[in-house]
Amino acid sequence: MITVENLSKRYKRYPHRWARLGEWLSGGRWAPYESRWVLRGVSFAVEAGEAVGVVGANGAGKSTLLKILAGTTQPSSGALAVSGRVAALLELGLGFHPDFTGRQNAVIGCQMLGMGMAEVESRLPAIVDFAELADAFDQPLRSYSTGMQMRLAFSVATALRPEVLIVDEALSVGDAYFQHKSMQRIRTYRAQGTTLLFVSHDPVAVKSLCDRALLLDRGVLLRSGTPDAVLDYYNALVAQREHDAGIEQHGPPGHTVTRSGSGLARIAAVEMTDADGRRREVFQVGERVELRIRIDFHTDVERPTVGILLRDRLGNDVFGTNTFHLDVFEPLVRRGERVCVTFALQLRLGPGSYSISAAVHTDRTHIEHSFDWWDRALVFEVIPNGAFHFIGAAQLPVNARFDRAP
Repeated sequence: MITVENLSKRYKRYPHRWARLGEWLSGGRWAPYESRWVLRGVSFAVEAGEAVGVVGANGAGKSTLLKILAGTTQPSSGALAVSGRVAALLELGLGFHPDFTGRQNAVIGCQMLGMGMAEVESRLPAIVDFAELADAFDQPLRSYSTGMQMRLAFSVATALRPEVLIVDEALSVGDAYFQHKSMQRIRTYRAQGTTLLFVSHDPVAVKSLCDRALLLDRGVLLRSGTPDAVLDYYNALVAQREHDAGIEQHGPPGHTVTRSGSGLARIAAVEMTDADGRRREVFQVGERVELRIRIDFHTDVERPTVGILLRDRLGNDVFGTNTFHLDVFEPLVRRGERVCVTFALQLRLGPGSYSISAAVHTDRTHIEHSFDWWDRALVFEVIPNGAFHFIGAAQLPVNARFDRAP
């Protein structure tokens, strides 16, 4: 469905407005501009029916890549091929006119997708129904809030199931209700064979929707792999703020472990024991456990912070905390010392497989001064305990009763 080969995009930055004219009049012989490359040699392929997430920091080139694939801008070099009917949801309101009504913009949007007027008329009731804009459909778009514009744009773009759906961060401006509704439509189209290219800063959305993820950094394709592995590397990259420094990844596809940090303090062991101190890998729902993290310090550290993060088998964050937020601290740990931090937990989790990531750093988060982040340092299983039946990832204390209604 999508093939990209050595794709690059360059923008020209002119010192003043006359410089552009001078370049044009000289036939390009006088070119007083500064080149700014936003994409450099990007290559990848997306198969039919595959869902691929694109992640990276602001300015990494994600939106430019999607605009090129959607055909709204042209690459400076390289080749691409996109086959099938494409629907793109890029910048909010792209292609809409503020003086036209919601209905008129919907008609124009459907025509741009290749629909004839008869088909457009037949689709309009479903569009306004999904967007839930019946009261404002015949009002000018300029009177719409950003959330209302997003509802209309998404409803139009997905009025027909596209063979390729390209979605930028536009969905993030909607309310929680419509985000759930939109995600469900995307999942439905995915199940029917739609190819998805999805840019988001929400790791949960990328993990739940996508089969694979691409990491862009300063216009370069840095990583391609499972969402877990790519997002863990991205998380480490944000903490390090420089390429590959102190970042390790190993293990087979689907079981990649990421480790990052300066190494000035290093996690030596992570273990989970039951109430009797026995190390185990299988626990019952609601069982009390102790999670012990042993750390070797290679420099003096004032008030070090130790954190944990529990994830389910899909890589979604279930629970995380650290000693900073728990107001537990050691004033100073000397170089050469080993400390053990113990977290006492009750596993009010649903049955399934879980992993624990551990970190040692300073202050609230690992972003500024990360010594060691060990992703999936430990994996354990939770099994039913014979108590009341429930579904989901969390066991919540619950009571129920019947009352006679008056």
